[in-house]
Amino acid sequence: MNSSILMSVLLATLFLTACDKTPVVVNVPADTVVVPGPAGPAGKTGEQGIQGDVGVKGNTGDAGVQGNDGNKGETGSSGDTTVIITPPAESAN
Repeated sequence: MNSSILMSVLLATLFLTACDKTPVVVNVPADTVVVPGPAGPAGKTGEQGIQGDVGVKGNTGDAGVQGNDGNKGETGSSGDTTVIITPPAESAN
């Protein structure tokens, strides 16, 4: 029993030390910079399209007739109520 435990410990130590523990360095490539090259030759001029027919403009409509004036109301009668406004009383100082 003692020898099986000792053997298990030795095997575990061997497996753990045999692992590669060095970190892996990954070099990321730098961003590519696009540099424009020389300009190319000019392209051909495009063809003009066919112009459609222009419609005929319609006539302007007639102006409407002005409406009639309404009836005038009766003149009001003068009122018979008199309003008297008295000034406020002076305060005693």
